[in-house]
Amino acid sequence: MIKGRIHSTESFGTVDGPGVRFVVFFQGCPLRCQYCHNPDTWAFDGGREVTADELIREYDSYKEFLKSGGITATGGEPLAQPEFLAELFSLAKSKGVHTCLDTSAGVFDPEHPERTDAALRYTDLVMLDIKHIDDAAHRELTGHTNRNILAFAEHIRDLGIPVWIRHVVVPGITDSEDALFRLGEYLSTLSNLKALDVLPYHDMAKPKYAALGLEYPLGDTPPLTKEQALAARDTIMKGIKSGLHRR
Repeated sequence: MIKGRIHSTESFGTVDGPGVRFVVFFQGCPLRCQYCHNPDTWAFDGGREVTADELIREYDSYKEFLKSGGITATGGEPLAQPEFLAELFSLAKSKGVHTCLDTSAGVFDPEHPERTDAALRYTDLVMLDIKHIDDAAHRELTGHTNRNILAFAEHIRDLGIPVWIRHVVVPGITDSEDALFRLGEYLSTLSNLKALDVLPYHDMAKPKYAALGLEYPLGDTPPLTKEQALAARDTIMKGIKSGLHRR
């Protein structure tokens, strides 16, 4: 049986997909997002090894409280362990459990989509983080291109898998009206779009970076206010409406 490497689990997640969910934090991520609040999930050799059966048994111990939810794979980057993710979601679906993949899709290879399709076959919902719509700005923010991430968005659209888009708004980095509007125009091309979560940047991970001996990349960047987040969401929605109108 395949073993996967995970960081931890959460018994009663309420912001990781519909309903109350059992959340599995996969270990390892290739992106280095400047606002990442889980730097302890970066290393691919960290965490602990488990089998999918072990995780399903853990889910079963809480299932009476999770009837309206399901299992969410997050991270880290679940798609960096596609075989293990496929096995976990396959077992979940065999029990009628709703599956949600929370991903930034940084490892997706448009030339070899079959590497992730085995897991996507058992995925009911994708929560996709789009960090920045501009490729150069995305590289500066995360250390990686966004081209394969947008290709992944289009791939799951073509597969007909529902998607919730998540976008973190960071003052001075992802909050320009032009970038937000362009993101909205892009999202208008995703016929599988079911929800948009605009998340305000916060700096609550600073103590975690200090404990790990890491310099916090965003320094004294101020948290985004709720009002600023609502304004950003309005701009994205205007972009979506513009894109739909043009088509």
